[in-house]
Amino acid sequence: MNHIYAIDGIVPVVHETAFVHPTAVLIGDVIIGPGVYIGPLASLRGDFGRIIMKEGSNIQDTCVIHGTPEQDTVVEVDGHIGHGAVLHGCTIGKNVLVGMNAVVMDQADVGADSIIGAMAFVKKGMLIPERSLVAGAPAKIIKTLTDTEIDHKRLGTHMYQRLAQRSLATMEKVTPLRQVEPNRPRLTPDMIYPDYYRP
Repeated sequence: MNHIYAIDGIVPVVHETAFVHPTAVLIGDVIIGPGVYIGPLASLRGDFGRIIMKEGSNIQDTCVIHGTPEQDTVVEVDGHIGHGAVLHGCTIGKNVLVGMNAVVMDQADVGADSIIGAMAFVKKGMLIPERSLVAGAPAKIIKTLTDTEIDHKRLGTHMYQRLAQRSLATMEKVTPLRQVEPNRPRLTPDMIYPDYYRP
């Protein structure tokens, strides 16, 4: 069962290569692009304004995405939204990481290749330059990110792009086992990110 709803005749759009967990909720003017991953219990409410998740982006468990009629809420290509984050009427630039339980408010614009630290509060209208590390409540720009730091962020995003593929291919509802089977298989790094794993 999925939780995808139209409102006022506007139906969410989900690309065939995107994965939306069955417990996630999509309402109304929500557009999910190619290769996007939407995690368990995420809520994307396009009942006040448009929400756009662009190619390869991800929204993880329990995130809340909402907005206003005046401005779309946009996560650009390769945007990476950590567990429990809240986005409201803002723009998340290309290859940005929003950390766990962070909040990004209306009209904020986060420049490409930036990182918003866990539990940060990005206030309304804050403009964040590209390659910024932002942390705190209220959020402040801490420094400019190095190429190495940005590359590390990309690896995490690639893992979620791979997870969208794995979920589409292998996730299924099952009855739990009653005991651990002999030689129980384990998840291995090459399964999680085979194109990037180096032993």
